[in-house]
Amino acid sequence: MTAPLTTPQGWEHSGIGRYVSWLKAERNLEFADYTALHTWSVTDLDGFWSSIWEYCGVRPHTPPTAVLDSRAMPGARWFPGATLNYAEHALGLPEDADEIAIVARSQTRPGFALTFGELRAQVARARAGLKRLGVGPGDRVVAYLPNIPETLVAFLATASLGAIFASCAPEFGARSVIDRFGQLTPKVLLTIGGYRYGSRDVDRTAEVAELRAGLPTLVHTVAVPYGDFTVPDAPTWDDLLDAPADEGFAPVTFDHPLFVLFTSGTTGLPKAIVHGHGGILLEHLKNHALSWDLGPGDRMLWFSTTAWMLWNTLVSALTRRASLVMIDGDPAHPDLREQWRLAEETGATLMGTSPGYLMACRKAGINPGTEFALPRLRQLGAAGSPLAAEGYHWVREQFGDRVLLNVGSGGTDVCTGILQGSPWQPVWAGEISGPCLGVAAKAFDPEGNEVVGELGELVITEPMPSMPVGFWGDADGTRLRAAYFEDYPGVWRHGDWVRFTEDGHCLVAGRSDATLNRAGVRLGTADFYAVAEELPEIADSLVVHLEDAEGGPGELLLFVQTDGTELDDALRARLKTALRTQLSPRHVPDVIERVPLVPRNRTGKKLEVPAKRLLRGARFADVASRDVLADPSSLDFFTTWRRA
Repeated sequence: MTAPLTTPQGWEHSGIGRYVSWLKAERNLEFADYTALHTWSVTDLDGFWSSIWEYCGVRPHTPPTAVLDSRAMPGARWFPGATLNYAEHALGLPEDADEIAIVARSQTRPGFALTFGELRAQVARARAGLKRLGVGPGDRVVAYLPNIPETLVAFLATASLGAIFASCAPEFGARSVIDRFGQLTPKVLLTIGGYRYGSRDVDRTAEVAELRAGLPTLVHTVAVPYGDFTVPDAPTWDDLLDAPADEGFAPVTFDHPLFVLFTSGTTGLPKAIVHGHGGILLEHLKNHALSWDLGPGDRMLWFSTTAWMLWNTLVSALTRRASLVMIDGDPAHPDLREQWRLAEETGATLMGTSPGYLMACRKAGINPGTEFALPRLRQLGAAGSPLAAEGYHWVREQFGDRVLLNVGSGGTDVCTGILQGSPWQPVWAGEISGPCLGVAAKAFDPEGNEVVGELGELVITEPMPSMPVGFWGDADGTRLRAAYFEDYPGVWRHGDWVRFTEDGHCLVAGRSDATLNRAGVRLGTADFYAVAEELPEIADSLVVHLEDAEGGPGELLLFVQTDGTELDDALRARLKTALRTQLSPRHVPDVIERVPLVPRNRTGKKLEVPAKRLLRGARFADVASRDVLADPSSLDFFTTWRRA
């Protein structure tokens, strides 16, 4: 059995430690370890979720009559009878008025900070302004805005009215935004006219004009001044806030829509996933308190755009009376050290990033543990893709046991983590510490049997409060059931390929629809990437298996992006040797080809399935929308290579 890289140190003084002590004092419940606590959290759903409600101080307008009236999926109904409002919980308590809530950093304008009192005042004025524009419960307010305080103020003001919010990052093209916002028939659009990305100015006035023309239900457009960019013929943000404050919070049901998140839309129209006030509030209170160890005085820094569910989870740091750092611009400008500089400057206690960023810092020889003063940093989060074991060891070398490396995996669908760590869990190199509290995550084989020690479909067998209220426009739930419950009736299939150990820690091997079937053996893509990208010449990689319709072994294709080094026979041989010796002979590709750039979407996920479809001869228009690609031309290689 492999020994953990680190074991819990001082967890009793963390958020989860205080919660365990509270359970003993208030509920007479004791747990020997995290595994026992997790087992209770997914078997006694009423007990666990009512404890989160009470421990985290949810403030309902009317109390619930029960915790859960049915455990059926889909269809579970949480906290019936309760009314509350998410925004009310994100603006602190009266004693927080002079505490910092937001630290804003941008490449378009100077940085600044807002206290909880200032934030509350701006939300009250924005609420009054939106009411003046006719916004009420159930109306949709959409934002073509970056990660700046005005976006957060607009979101909380919208939520305070019982209206529904959705956002898209301004780097998205007009067609992609219309595909998303158009589904919601919005009443109000908030937008900027442009922004600065690194050293480059990006004018979006043409895209904004196209949006306004392409969203026929818009009644009002509000222009948020940002740098030197303006939007013609639209009232400004200052105009919106030029009204007496209206501080109030509409009491809404637990499942009343709060915001809509969109799937990546790599192929087809993006799914519009509706999340509710109560589900998001309760799940994020649990996650941020017990996994991320956030509370009053803490500060969360995690680069995100407003198109990623991480933005919504970042905002929820406020519900724990913690502050957040809002970053807009190129996260690697002027160089890779920028995120560490920001963490040092802002005094972050939780810094989040991508596994790719950590591995890039490692390859570049950056030493954040000695180059930067980070005395407040307690957790380093990583999400979006698997982190190779070498990344775990590098973080340990940099920070020792002082900083917890918390690698997680979740999704837009539940707007939270499904698998991750906490201060009470060991850390294993190359693996995730285990399922989150309240998440009954398991691996299933194709017949629906639980498997341990081998790869299977990641499923959730019990309901969670933050599972979607529904898909927008899917009144009878047909598309929701097809998306998550078709393969295993009554069980949520998440779409990831995962392996759990007997100890409960796990490895996400990639998306299950991108998993490779080699001579009847299923192989996860993450294994390939961990080995291939450890070679110093390999900057990035993508693996695809083209099955043989006649049942033969098919072709295993490995595409690599190098650091400029020529992909010659010697480098190919080294790659094959590494894959054969570190994985197995089945992992040795039939073809290794160099690509100019590995295709990823705007949240950094590799696009194995679109690449595979292009290699199969599909038309580009049927495979992907260029607007959702991090680099619009990154998939072109696969069409050209197939033809050649």
